[in-house]
Amino acid sequence: MRKKRKGAYWEDRYHAAAVETGRHLAQCLVYIDLNMVRAGVVKHPSQWPFGGYNEIQKPKVRYALINYDVFKDLFNFSDLDELAESYRGWIEEALKKVRHRRDRKWTESIAVGSESFVKETKERLGFKARGRVASETDGIYELRDPVVPYNRISGPENAILRSQNGYLWKAFKNISV
Repeated sequence: MRKKRKGAYWEDRYHAAAVETGRHLAQCLVYIDLNMVRAGVVKHPSQWPFGGYNEIQKPKVRYALINYDVFKDLFNFSDLDELAESYRGWIEEALKKVRHRRDRKWTESIAVGSESFVKETKERLGFKARGRVASETDGIYELRDPVVPYNRISGPENAILRSQNGYLWKAFKNISV
């Protein structure tokens, strides 16, 4: 890339995560709206025309991306003005923090929320959740794949892929997909 920028905005590394409503959803939305601040593109989410911040502050009458009624109900706000004021407060509070770093719970997790929400999500995933680990940090639970360095799986003799490690590929080279 010309400017040597990396990250989910600049590359195609997106994934879905189940997020519990309430404070977890609020934190996730704020995190998303601060993406361009973290990337150093803008100093405030209001300066990024493609984020949710501006649409929440000035709801669109036509072509809205946000379902305002559902959004308002999720957070028990009486009207859109209360929603906009609260969201503005959440953003300003987050901006006061010295560091705006990438947070693995929002970028790598499969589920984020309370302990019961994460456990229920894991149960609903069934065999797809096998090997996935639930952990807690500061009262927030998340479900994600365990982080295991390659050298723990294979010894130093296999740290670099070599031609002798390619047998499986050679065995199936005549199969067309």
